[in-house]
Amino acid sequence: MAYRKLGRESAHRKAMLRNLATSLIVEERITTTEKRAKELRKVVDRLVTLGKRGDLASRRRAAQTVQNVTLVNEDGSTTTALQKLFDDIAPRFEERQGGYTSIKKLGQRRGDGAEQVIIEFVEGA
Repeated sequence: MAYRKLGRESAHRKAMLRNLATSLIVEERITTTEKRAKELRKVVDRLVTLGKRGDLASRRRAAQTVQNVTLVNEDGSTTTALQKLFDDIAPRFEERQGGYTSIKKLGQRRGDGAEQVIIEFVEGA
């Protein structure tokens, strides 16, 4: 198989990856386990590629994955996670052909020994 099951049923796994992808778009850096981060990287790279395309079909396709989260900006205006993906994140990677995220290891989690990592967007082109 070309993906990890992550110990979840398919609906739970898809929902978890949607949640993680939305959180990564909103926060631009999250801490999770290594296996989840490696699966999340695939999802987010596809979303950024759709954002770079920027047409209506790509926006609708990305909206199937990204949750409808409203963000309040510093100036008091509001945007959604989808708008942030298409207006802020995707333009940063116009010259880049892939590899939009990086994974940095943190060590093992104390409770169960799972390998913790930080996944974040790389700096521009």
